Amino acid sequence: MDLIRHVRYFVAVTEERHFGRAAARLGLAQPTLSQRIQRLEKELGVRLFDRSARGVDLTEGGRLLLAEARPLLERADGFLAVAGRVRSGTAGVLRAAVPQELGSAVVAALVGEFGRRSPGVRLDLCELSAGDQLDELLAETLDAGVLRHPCEVAGLGLGVVMCRPLGVLMAGSTGHGPVELAALNGRDLVLFPPEFGPAVHAEILGTCRRHGFEPGAVIAGRDAAFLDGMVLSGTAVTFAPRARAVPPGAVWRPLAGAPLMEQVSAAWLRGRREDPAVRLFAEVLERVLAERGDMVPVAETAVARRLARPRPAYDGFPV
Repeated sequence: MDLIRHVRYFVAVTEERHFGRAAARLGLAQPTLSQRIQRLEKELGVRLFDRSARGVDLTEGGRLLLAEARPLLERADGFLAVAGRVRSGTAGVLRAAVPQELGSAVVAALVGEFGRRSPGVRLDLCELSAGDQLDELLAETLDAGVLRHPCEVAGLGLGVVMCRPLGVLMAGSTGHGPVELAALNGRDLVLFPPEFGPAVHAEILGTCRRHGFEPGAVIAGRDAAFLDGMVLSGTAVTFAPRARAVPPGAVWRPLAGAPLMEQVSAAWLRGRREDPAVRLFAEVLERVLAERGDMVPVAETAVARRLARPRPAYDGFPV
């Protein structure tokens, strides 16, 4: 028996004091309403009404239960209202993750814009590597993530893939023009550990070698202070977007022909595409990557199209 529904029938009869009028109000046939009240009485083991030709009156037991019925219905209505807000994406919690290298300006704008556009949804954001994000998305302990491409996307849906060229951070204070990758040959390269993004790591090294840059050593590092120290030593370089903070004594220069392209997008478990909070996260990410990360959609970039590798089909938002 649907207790809440039957309690609503009970309250309607007490307010109308007449089964016919209550049935019309509820959109039921009178015999149906009578049967449902009888079922409620049987379920509770309490006679609720004294019936007469003039109408119905509450029994003493009915009066006691009526005092509890109205607050119960108010709580039920509140419960359903909250469920509706969660379902519509205007309430609840969105568990999301970003990679370390996304950048402070992008993260700050992502949190702020998401909060402004959906104040009822708390964005529970953390920092995770690509591998950890993939594991948690598939385990459904994460609702949305931000992945660097290429990566394994089987079973995932993706938002618009955004991209920006990578330049080289190197020691020195002069020179601003493009640098050929081959001109870096023999220098050490500081790069994130391969386990944080195996496919991206392999693609960067493959591109370097195809363009004549064979690093003297590939040094694993992610901490900005460590990367800066290695670069300032004069023996190593690292790749970074233009927006990256440059320490005194170093210079950022573009790579000739833009052979290296950073590509990122929102990701979620396929089947969550219609979740309003997930959709909003993807839309906000695309916007802040464009405004704060100097990124553009891959589809709008000829160089990115040229560099694109075949990937598994995904169920992304339309561009």
